[in-house]
Amino acid sequence: MPWLQIILETDASMVETISEALVTVGAISVTLQDAKDQPLYEPPLDTTPLWKKTQVIGLFEENTDFTELETQLQAILAPLPPYQIQTLEDQEWSRVWMDDFHPKRFGEKIWICPSWQTPPNPQAVNIILDPGLAFGTGTHPTTALCLEWLDTLSDLSDQIFIDYGCGSGILAITAAQLGAAHVWAVDNDPQALEATQENAKKNKVEKRVSPILPEQLPNIRADGILANILAKPLITLVETFADHLKQNAPLVLSGILKDQTDEVIAAYQPYFTLTEILEKHDWMRIVAHHSPLI
Repeated sequence: MPWLQIILETDASMVETISEALVTVGAISVTLQDAKDQPLYEPPLDTTPLWKKTQVIGLFEENTDFTELETQLQAILAPLPPYQIQTLEDQEWSRVWMDDFHPKRFGEKIWICPSWQTPPNPQAVNIILDPGLAFGTGTHPTTALCLEWLDTLSDLSDQIFIDYGCGSGILAITAAQLGAAHVWAVDNDPQALEATQENAKKNKVEKRVSPILPEQLPNIRADGILANILAKPLITLVETFADHLKQNAPLVLSGILKDQTDEVIAAYQPYFTLTEILEKHDWMRIVAHHSPLI
């Protein structure tokens, strides 16, 4: 059946009040979206950031009396913010969701493919990955930057890699598919570790990918580290990465905004030799090689 939704535009300070009002008058669900195309990049820990201008959307059944609804909202909110009412046609939402995801190529040989579609090139490095709870399907520039770097590698045979902040496991699985002997997939989120384990099984590399918590990382020296996180945690991990990389081995850092680049570089220069900086849609990839202090 069709649904009706009311979309109210407000500033961040009123979002909670309007959301509660919509629930009070019978909304089935309340969602938020950006009203002014304002990106939210790296919020402080333990915060839930909101856009300065936010659309609060209440979903109601088709037979809702919107004249009565308007009266009730006016009594609670007074004055009622600017709003619009729309009819939302019923759809097979799972089908709509699946139609949004298609195989995508990174570099020359890496493809990320949802499980319900046939890989375009059976001879390529095809990673089967469905959107899920853990971040990482290759659509975000930070992940794409790391996949494109992996695509430049020719042979990872007998090499050990670390994927630090593994999320869905996309980078760890790709490294394994490229021939890495073993990949330690590190994350502090148990859901990410579970997703990585399941995705590794789907791609038949579960014996070479080990999802672990940070404190479980063994005392090893890896042939490469991929770290697609955010600038602040990357800065705190400088010594950890230095302790777990072989001499002259590559470190790939991503999740860094353009205006954070200098701060990250300054933190890593005492331990690493910078070899590359690349930008993609205001996000940066920094590649460095371990150069232990003498």
